[in-house]
Amino acid sequence: MEENTKTKLKQKMNRSVSEKMLAQKEKKKSTESQSVKKNRFLITVNVLGSAGPIRFVVNEEDNVSVVIDTALKLYAREGRLPVLGSDVNTFLLYPANAGSDALNPSELIGSSGGRNVVMCKKQTQPQMTENRSEMISRKGGSNSWKAWLNKSFSFKILSH
Repeated sequence: MEENTKTKLKQKMNRSVSEKMLAQKEKKKSTESQSVKKNRFLITVNVLGSAGPIRFVVNEEDNVSVVIDTALKLYAREGRLPVLGSDVNTFLLYPANAGSDALNPSELIGSSGGRNVVMCKKQTQPQMTENRSEMISRKGGSNSWKAWLNKSFSFKILSH
């Protein structure tokens, strides 16, 4: 009787393993038939100020903003310096081998044709401060810059 239960158990295990394999094959076939094969390619992102490039695989239909997001996540995961942050909207991608404009964040990465890109932070406009606006609005004499400089420094340098 013991032998009979062993063989039944063995048959059941074999059947469950073969059923699982069959189910995995069917699942794989169904997902392949449902989705059209997407073209994927290796992209190299050189981060301005970083030691070396980041390489990863992207889909041709991915937006440039998705590529920037992936690059920032990989950059942070690898612990690279300088620390860049995670805001996708503060970065731009430029084609590495063309002197053209930055890629549009909503455009498809596959449409640019390039596999090598440079990522850098957007240049921010300096904000207008009170002192700066006063200086610009003032059309005083030649000593106006000296007055501004003295006003800016609250300490005096004493000579010995």
